[in-house]
Amino acid sequence: MASAAFDPGASDGDALTGLLAAASGRERLESWARDGLRWQAMLIGLQRFQAVNRAFGQPAGDAALGEVARRIRTFAGDAFAGDAFAGEWFAARIDGSAFLLAATGDWSRERWSFMADALAQAVARPLVVAGERVRLTTRIALLRALPGESPKGGIDSLSHALAEAQSQPAQRLIWADGTRMPRGRSGAALEGDLMRALGRGEIAVLFQPQFGLANGRPTGAEALARWDHPALGRIGAETLFAVAERSDQTAALGRHIAERALSAAVRWSPQADLRLSLNLTAAELASSSCVATLDEVTASSGFDPHRLTLEVTEQSLLVDLDAAAVTLRALAARGMRIALDDFGSGFANFRYLKLLPLDYLKLDHTLTDDIAADPRDRTILRAIVAMAKALDLEVIAEGVESEAQRALLAAEGCDYYQGFLRAGPMRADEFDRFIAES
Repeated sequence: MASAAFDPGASDGDALTGLLAAASGRERLESWARDGLRWQAMLIGLQRFQAVNRAFGQPAGDAALGEVARRIRTFAGDAFAGDAFAGEWFAARIDGSAFLLAATGDWSRERWSFMADALAQAVARPLVVAGERVRLTTRIALLRALPGESPKGGIDSLSHALAEAQSQPAQRLIWADGTRMPRGRSGAALEGDLMRALGRGEIAVLFQPQFGLANGRPTGAEALARWDHPALGRIGAETLFAVAERSDQTAALGRHIAERALSAAVRWSPQADLRLSLNLTAAELASSSCVATLDEVTASSGFDPHRLTLEVTEQSLLVDLDAAAVTLRALAARGMRIALDDFGSGFANFRYLKLLPLDYLKLDHTLTDDIAADPRDRTILRAIVAMAKALDLEVIAEGVESEAQRALLAAEGCDYYQGFLRAGPMRADEFDRFIAES
């Protein structure tokens, strides 16, 4: 599977976003066409983005573009993960505030349009620009290339369709063949599918092991949700939660994941001292029942709350930081530990480190991707670890894929790591065997 994460300094990379540059994206499509591969693409345009530059200045606008690129890369990495997808994909910055996401394979129109709708919601989450909360809206043009269709012609069709969509305020998605999306059709169907899936217990929970950097021993696992849809195939967590948010099922989904994860984790031997990490969404943090729900599921499962870590991202704190701090303090008082997830991936607000009862900083993989090759990245890592230690916080690195990364993280004083170097996400029974063999 081709990665969408590129070195911003590389010859084929876009210097601002780290995605592929426009020419390199077109070359990738040409390569697929020469190899006879079926492909589809979506062109994502940000509405009225120049207003951001005018209001906050170009440096702030550039930072916002970098955050949008990160969201697209994260979304695609989740959507195209796992054995269910055996093709290639890439993300590229095409022009100004326009991005191209493309993948090989023969995807249905319904599945491709559903992905575009979910991506639009992921991009539209609030972001911070020069200290202000801003929402960016998108228009997306979609294409399923016909056999023999030239990439140049496909991109031209996408560009014309995007321009038409941007002139229609109510038209968020449009197909490049001229047909429009029946508004909400696939989304409404998927919302009903999710409700049924929750009732039937069809949302799977996988566990990705975490390890101590000092001794290499397993220290616990992060619970990750996946939905194997009977018609659309595997749906990753980013898309799954987008559907849940749109249909007001986030709380139900979060509870379902917690119950499934805790019921599996309670079987872990207490002597192994393994911790379970759960992700809390913005909707869960904002809910007045968040603390009570976690009290109920831990009590009913019998899992010791002192072995539970709750991961929150910067994005989940944007809605109401003060209210989130109150909720997290109540959970910390019950013995649960708190981790600030994806640290370094967005607009790091150091006020979080002061207000929140944190135990861990969990570094985004972008902070560790190039530490073995780029001395500047290693210097940044060293500074973050030093700050964390000064605040009495432990550091978890995610996305570790090479022994060189692992060794450097250990040398710089990080405490724990997770990543495909040792193990990817696995089912509960596979995790039990993995721990027994470890």
